[in-house]
Amino acid sequence: SLSPHRFCLYPRMHEDLVGTHPPGAHSLVAVSVGYFMEDFVDMYCNQKLHQSWELLFHHSVVIICFGVAVLLHQYVGFALVALLVEINSIFLHLRQILLMADQVHTACYRLNSIVNLGTYVVFRIATLAWMTRWLFLNRQHVPLATYAVGTVGMAIMTPMNLILFYRLLRSDFFK
Repeated sequence: SLSPHRFCLYPRMHEDLVGTHPPGAHSLVAVSVGYFMEDFVDMYCNQKLHQSWELLFHHSVVIICFGVAVLLHQYVGFALVALLVEINSIFLHLRQILLMADQVHTACYRLNSIVNLGTYVVFRIATLAWMTRWLFLNRQHVPLATYAVGTVGMAIMTPMNLILFYRLLRSDFFK
């Protein structure tokens, strides 16, 4: 995982998210591509399209962007930063489980809602903002095709995450 500890062990990652990454990072990103592919197929086969189209679209973008990193053996550090977003998924999934268990009016649900929103801001919104900034500041060092994939990916993911954030706020805090 990408933590401050990893940045201390691999200080070049501060400046080079293209070619520098810790051992095992390429495998982590490759396994993540496999996970997103499996989850895509599962949703496609087992959910109604009108319920899952946003996640299917999200997964498609991630599979393409992470797939580029895996195939090129570059931008793996950038993909590691992107995986920080998934820390919030723990609380999003726990929220769904609590909803399915009809635990909406419990202290556990309330606590999870607060932690979910906090991790959403830190690990989704702030991470995506940082990634967008990094991509913009390093555009002269990134080949045009890769820059286009990254820019389109960020242009898709950022509004999707802001819309989901609004929905979470509305649902859990402004009923």
